[in-house]
Amino acid sequence: MRNAITKDIAYCQDLLRNNELVAIPTETVYGLAGNIYSEAAITKIFEMKGRPLFNPLIVHIHDLDQLASLAHTLPDKALQLAARFWPGPLTLILEKKSMVSDRITAGKPTVAIRMPNHLLTRELLRGLDFPVAAPSANPFTRVSPTSPQHVADYFGNRIAAILDGGPCMVGLESTIVGFDGQTPVVYRKGGISIEAIEACVGKVRLLTQNESAPQAPGMLAKHYSPRTQLILSDDVLETIKGLGGQKIGVLAFYKSDFAEARKVIALSETGDLNEAAKNLFAALHRLDQEDLDVIVAQRFPNEGLGISINDRLERAEN
Repeated sequence: MRNAITKDIAYCQDLLRNNELVAIPTETVYGLAGNIYSEAAITKIFEMKGRPLFNPLIVHIHDLDQLASLAHTLPDKALQLAARFWPGPLTLILEKKSMVSDRITAGKPTVAIRMPNHLLTRELLRGLDFPVAAPSANPFTRVSPTSPQHVADYFGNRIAAILDGGPCMVGLESTIVGFDGQTPVVYRKGGISIEAIEACVGKVRLLTQNESAPQAPGMLAKHYSPRTQLILSDDVLETIKGLGGQKIGVLAFYKSDFAEARKVIALSETGDLNEAAKNLFAALHRLDQEDLDVIVAQRFPNEGLGISINDRLERAEN
């Protein structure tokens, strides 16, 4: 049997044309990709992830011209955001055209679209005559994958191919922005900070999670979770004191002198939030393999990408 991890773009394109799923690299996380016009492929995405059908998928494109077949008129601020951040970790929620399946949008009149910033995946998409739907390539609620091996560890021989694009450079899922008239609405905090979005289009409105009918991907309260119990803490040392006798792992921003912990991972020795975001999910994968009783995660500064990191850790804790 062929090794699922491959750099063969043409092989991956053939699989996608034949309604198979391929894990693709992006700057954010690896996605589980399938042809958006194939009901068989879309069904496989939901089944392989164990994803509830009420949770919509993100459509990935490589060119702005593809929007014409997917979405109706774009708000002016959507065009401004696309011009500033595409290709990149931004997803836009737009009024969908009828050719976009209700399965992809979970019956909603809007579709989530983004243009990933990864050379291999953009080359793959340019050779296809259809966009792909690609939620993160992990089982539902589990930690997102930021390397080919993370995907292989999750799915083994259940997945036909994993396009090897190396480690993801952003490491957090895309920021999702929709519109209420001309007012931008942030549905999910992600790899572009709220401050950067507002610098482009002015003040935005933030939405909270919706458990029963999420308006966009990534809005459920429980998500990004390791198997090991995770506690998000404002004071890691005090939290550790209350966990006497347990095997403790610590996920820290930059401080690493937690003597009572069995394993400590600092996400950025220099206190850089972008570096911490890039390393977050890989660190959670590593700690989840350490046979720990509990992971204590340090709360991050509530600014820039620290807001997005805290969002992921809060939902990993649930």
